Amino acid sequence: MGSDIESIIVDQLMNDIYDGKYLAKEKLPSEYELSSAYKVSRMIVRKAYIKLQEMGYIYSVQGKGRYLKNRSQLIELTLNGSESFTKKMLDKGYNLETKNIFCTKIKYEETIHKELGVKKEAEVYKIGRLRIVDSRPIALHVSYVAKSLFKDIEESGKAIQSMFDYYRGQGYEKFESNKSILSIQFATLKERELLCCPDLVPLLIVETNCIDSIDNRMLEYTRILYRGDSFKYIVE
Repeated sequence: MGSDIESIIVDQLMNDIYDGKYLAKEKLPSEYELSSAYKVSRMIVRKAYIKLQEMGYIYSVQGKGRYLKNRSQLIELTLNGSESFTKKMLDKGYNLETKNIFCTKIKYEETIHKELGVKKEAEVYKIGRLRIVDSRPIALHVSYVAKSLFKDIEESGKAIQSMFDYYRGQGYEKFESNKSILSIQFATLKERELLCCPDLVPLLIVETNCIDSIDNRMLEYTRILYRGDSFKYIVE
């Protein structure tokens, strides 16, 4: 019974939020007010608020209460493969920091090797970059590239922050993508640690590729994890 009431409280608060009943940074009803309104214990109300916080809708201030997050501050992100994430963020005036967090050779993965157009025995490396906007980690980019195309990737990959900049240094100038797959999933423990996100904040997963548009050469296959509470997505 308690979990049913908890879900009812969560649903009602979400409806109120979507209906604009509360403004950004406005204080929400106290545990006492809601427990009285629903005739339940404050513990049930507290669990409802914890769930909303884990979903990324609200935040708490010690000793003061819960407040609505400013959803209007979500970053508009165009999902295309012709421009780098770095350029998109800098063009919008955001303070972007990128951390290269790994460059490792992977074992054979049929999907990745097939997308790159290389044989099973080919060496493929994955390069991971954590994207931090305005001091908040919000995306994880993992690019897969074949060593047969980029001979220096084992060493150079450890310092790459922008794959597009790396490709330009290799003589490639124009890029495009001919494939994008979108899916939703919850973050693993490691992903939550990297992105500093609560358990119930979903991730938008974008699997795409990058092709040199001059000679139609496949440069990389990419898997990008975006925090669902940080972006508004424009699909092109």
